[in-house]
Amino acid sequence: MSNVGIQTSAIPRRRILVVGGGVAGISAAVEAAEAGSEVVLVEREPYLGGRVAQMYQYFPKLCPPVCGLEINLRRIRTNLRITVHTQATVARVTGGPGNYRVGIRQAPRFVAERCSACGKCAEVCPVERVSDFDFGLRKTRAAYLAYPGAWPTRYAIDPQSCEGLACGKCVEPCPTKAIDLSAQPRTFELDVAAVIWATGWSPYDPALLTDLGFGASKDVITNMMMERLASPHGPTAGRVLCPSDGRAPASVAFVQCAGSRDDAHLGYCSGLCCLASAKQARYLRAQHPDAEIYVFYIDRRAAGRQEIFLAETERDPKLHFIPGKVARVSADGGAPVVEVEDTAKGSKLKQKVDLVVLASGMVPASQSASLAADKYGFVLSEQAGQFAAGCARGPMDVATAVRDATSAVLRALEVG
Repeated sequence: MSNVGIQTSAIPRRRILVVGGGVAGISAAVEAAEAGSEVVLVEREPYLGGRVAQMYQYFPKLCPPVCGLEINLRRIRTNLRITVHTQATVARVTGGPGNYRVGIRQAPRFVAERCSACGKCAEVCPVERVSDFDFGLRKTRAAYLAYPGAWPTRYAIDPQSCEGLACGKCVEPCPTKAIDLSAQPRTFELDVAAVIWATGWSPYDPALLTDLGFGASKDVITNMMMERLASPHGPTAGRVLCPSDGRAPASVAFVQCAGSRDDAHLGYCSGLCCLASAKQARYLRAQHPDAEIYVFYIDRRAAGRQEIFLAETERDPKLHFIPGKVARVSADGGAPVVEVEDTAKGSKLKQKVDLVVLASGMVPASQSASLAADKYGFVLSEQAGQFAAGCARGPMDVATAVRDATSAVLRALEVG
């Protein structure tokens, strides 16, 4: 899918492949193209934006990420040097620096580019699916648009849910005749000079955190689920409510290091969870001024000037920071109970709350077979012609990931 826009006048360089359409991949694609290279961007989801598209606010500015994301998506749309393939993955990479041959596999979207995003297909679709974008907090139809403003701005059809030609109720109502339920996967090959792996991150699987109540109570959620609840285009239209019954929470517990710094789960600190929870506590307090909020932590970590943001958050009298690693989250008549040893007081504490938020860590979303990785899957070392950017290399915030992507582009431009 080629973009339409204004071509810059720089001398074209050799082609660069960017794998991953999150903030690091988007940044890499834009920077490389504006430096004069032809760029192919592949993304496994039907839309660009990655985890940033799922978030409600950045820290420390507490602003919505959609504005910065939209600026970069516009830069992609208006640069003829960038070609985007969604629902696509890299099958293989052969060759060497300056002369790679890459095999791409692209799953069918079942909806052509002429889609006007009118939504008539979703209106008549009889099949529901759990929304991965919303971490299971709501359902959509099998014909869906991940979120308002998603780009490419066209619907996709979930092959795992859709009944295909046996149903076909969405085909006739489509005013642009964009739906083809017989579409098949396709494979194609590219010659590229360099590859930038910007494959991003995923939240640690909360289903593994059984001691912390996930799955046993609907009112035990993850930090990314909290972002979706707070988002205006989320499952509750921006209201942070208890998933079990839709009531406003009068008390909330944040469980820091949920599975992190734990040899049974993740042996490392993601470095961002303290700040993310502080951010969420702030917007939660703004929405529910009378709510009592408890933050259970091992350490409070914030790099550089972010320490100011964390310190300012701690001054709120409705926020109670309690040192101690949570041992268990149980249910008491349906309400979660957090069990922890308060190391400051030297006593055990059981705190009953309406909502528990697990600050789970960041893990690499996928692993490149081309680059060496550590035992957790983060890229350990690069090679000439293939580079990693953003959270493929390790946990990092958005600003750091953008800078890291620019660094990867500078190295990629030197290849060949």
